[in-house]
Amino acid sequence: MSSPRGIRNNNPLNIRINGTKWEGLCPVQTDKSFFQFRTMAYGYRAAIKTIQTYFNKYGLKTIRRIIHRWAPPCENDTENYIRTVLLISGLGGMENLPQPSRKVDEERLVRLIGAMTCVECGIRYKEVDWNAIRKGYELAFPGKRSYARTKPVPQESTINLTPDEIEDLLMWDEYRYW
Repeated sequence: MSSPRGIRNNNPLNIRINGTKWEGLCPVQTDKSFFQFRTMAYGYRAAIKTIQTYFNKYGLKTIRRIIHRWAPPCENDTENYIRTVLLISGLGGMENLPQPSRKVDEERLVRLIGAMTCVECGIRYKEVDWNAIRKGYELAFPGKRSYARTKPVPQESTINLTPDEIEDLLMWDEYRYW
């Protein structure tokens, strides 16, 4: 079985080709629909910068609004995507995220990106490359060293399940969109 498209492309959030000249792109793009990056960290950098644009340009400050734009209902089961990300990340759907920047603690953003990776690539929580997400954060915000935990876990006050229990509840093949 081959790895998911987002993993093969080093584009774990499956960013579609749209004319953006991302840092870290492969010189030759062989996938006609999705960007291909030199490393996973550059793919995560692009995802983080896209979320920063959603926040700053479009005023999308909650996970629900960010995912609604990221995975619109015309292409995805958006509500299921949102529920899955909230369950995996332990974050609240209407909770305002801090503005993505080099000035804020990135813990919640890293948790969001990791959960979105699970949905986009159909992988399990423990298969997420948390080091690549942290490196992507550092690439997105030069001069900011990442302090996020290696493997963020849902907050006990938000969700009372361990990551393994969450994975047991979800059937991952249902969430593999590509």
